[in-house]
Order: sequence, then C-alpha cells, then structure tokens
Amino acid sequence: MKTADIRNLSLEELQAKIAEEKANYESLKMTHVVSPIGNPIEIRNARKNIARLMTILTEKQKQQ
Repeated sequence: MKTADIRNLSLEELQAKIAEEKANYESLKMTHVVSPIGNPIEIRNARKNIARLMTILTEKQKQQ
C-alpha cells in the first residue's frame, strides 16, 4: 500500500489495517519457521508496511 493511499484512511481504518498487517506478519513468520516461504522478502515488506502505517497513525494523532 502506498503512502498516499494510507494518508487517506481514517484513524479507525488505520488501526484496523495495522491489526490486519500484524496478523499477516505473524502468519508469514510462522510459515517461514515451519517451511521456508518462496520469497522471504515478503517478511521484510510486511514489517515495513506496519511501520509505515504506524508512522502515519502517529502523525494523525498529533494533529488532533
């Protein structure tokens, strides 16, 4: 998800998206431990997406 798309989300949508991405990240990690996934870069990308979402959430919370 691009930063411009993330900025258009509301606070509630951001929090829901963060929870969804964290669940996806945990799933990827667990799958990779059991049997290596085809593209381990997905784990790094998921972590970066979570950080991107949390950064924008913090920015929006400080504006209010």
